[in-house]
Amino acid sequence: MLKKIIQPGLLVLLFSCSFLLKAEQTGYETLSPPQPTQNPDKIEVIEFFWYGCPHCYSFEPLLEKWVKNLPKNVEFIREPAAFNELWSKHAKAYFTAEALGVVDKVHADFFDAIQNKKEKLDTEEELAKFFAAHGVDETQFHEAYNSFAVDSKMRNAPSMATRYGITGVPAIIINGKYKTNGPLAGSHEKMIEVMNYLIKKESAAK
Repeated sequence: MLKKIIQPGLLVLLFSCSFLLKAEQTGYETLSPPQPTQNPDKIEVIEFFWYGCPHCYSFEPLLEKWVKNLPKNVEFIREPAAFNELWSKHAKAYFTAEALGVVDKVHADFFDAIQNKKEKLDTEEELAKFFAAHGVDETQFHEAYNSFAVDSKMRNAPSMATRYGITGVPAIIINGKYKTNGPLAGSHEKMIEVMNYLIKKESAAK
């Protein structure tokens, strides 16, 4: 019988290995402590990204498809990471687009400009021309780019990554409690599966 040939110590080892394997297969980490969300009535999903990240660019089509079928009880928030000066310049471009209400117009093209066309888009003048090509008045762009609202978000951006323990992108935070990314989930497709699983888990808890 199996019970006779497995020693007690070996049983403990097997159970330990089984537990570790199960933990690895979850595809996410639990945040400690959990972070408050902006709207307690919604399941909050935050994406940390950088326009210069090829993994973020690869993940974007999957994420866009997912966003189009967003459940009504889910609030999706993009959060550009600002780990250094270049990342911060691109983060400011995103926050400016957000302030102008043109994220849907420029987001995909900004990725394309950085990733495929190899444009820098790291100065106010370059960004003004990019936004103008997408129908934004240059004066309005400069006003938004140098506004208090955008400046406040830029000041807060570095602490956001620290708050959620973000060290790389793309990374997803679900309802202030869980974090998933490519290495944890195993692939971008698996990230979407983990997101959906945790959303259902949090929805059931509410």
